[in-house]
Amino acid sequence: MEIKSDLPDMFLRPGLAGRGPLGEDRPMRDSKTFGLIARGGLVCYAIVHLLVAWLAAQVALGDKAKADKAGALQMVVAEGGAWLLWLIAAGLAVLALWQLSEAITGHRHVKARRRTVRRIVSGIEVVLYGLVSYSAVKIAVAGADDGQGSLVAGILAEPYGPVLVTAAGIAVVAVAVFLAQRGIRKTFTRELDFSGASEPARTTTIRLGQVGWIALSAAYGTIGVLTVVAAVTFDPAKAGGLDAALKTLSAQPYGGPMLLVLAAGIAAFGAFALLDARFRKI
Repeated sequence: MEIKSDLPDMFLRPGLAGRGPLGEDRPMRDSKTFGLIARGGLVCYAIVHLLVAWLAAQVALGDKAKADKAGALQMVVAEGGAWLLWLIAAGLAVLALWQLSEAITGHRHVKARRRTVRRIVSGIEVVLYGLVSYSAVKIAVAGADDGQGSLVAGILAEPYGPVLVTAAGIAVVAVAVFLAQRGIRKTFTRELDFSGASEPARTTTIRLGQVGWIALSAAYGTIGVLTVVAAVTFDPAKAGGLDAALKTLSAQPYGGPMLLVLAAGIAAFGAFALLDARFRKI
């Protein structure tokens, strides 16, 4: 049965894909050009998180620099120029489109129940990649980030605002829980191909992935909780992205050491993402 989709042909046309191990179409995966672009996008994703980790460490040590993904992208502009930011945006946009196609028509080689879970995972990755790509384009064009706080303030001003913001915060916490179990249960390894890899490389990749996904979960969980608090207290200043979360943690007792640990975890995720670019099944 033919599967209809509005996605570009390069993502769905069997002629560009070949066949999978059970005879299913494998969109895009036999395209060497796409593979190189996708792996390049994963490298960009890794670089962004390594920069976030560095900025988070600066906040832990008392620097008030903006330590969210937008701040990291602004640092890219300052150090490498807008062309590098456009490269990051393009690479992550390709990753988002790839995972969108996987969320809609992919993972047909696994059982139905697991296929649903894998497609949900792909859908979450669409959001993660897409948000960073959007931020990169926004900063490349405007040169600054408007901040999440102003967006939350606008939503809270509406009659339905508190309910909507609360729901958004709860959804972010739910994603954080999912990311934590992804690290604890090592389910991310299903997306990796270690054939030909040495045992040390395999072990290192898995350990970095475990630490990295759990650290990312802690960061997103804090963002979600702060968003709910902003809705309950009608105080949009309490909401924000990773910037607000990191600064909130730094203000707690022993916040500096905790934030340094979180920065190390995010750095581990960045290192994992580099290895992910090498071993990801594409």
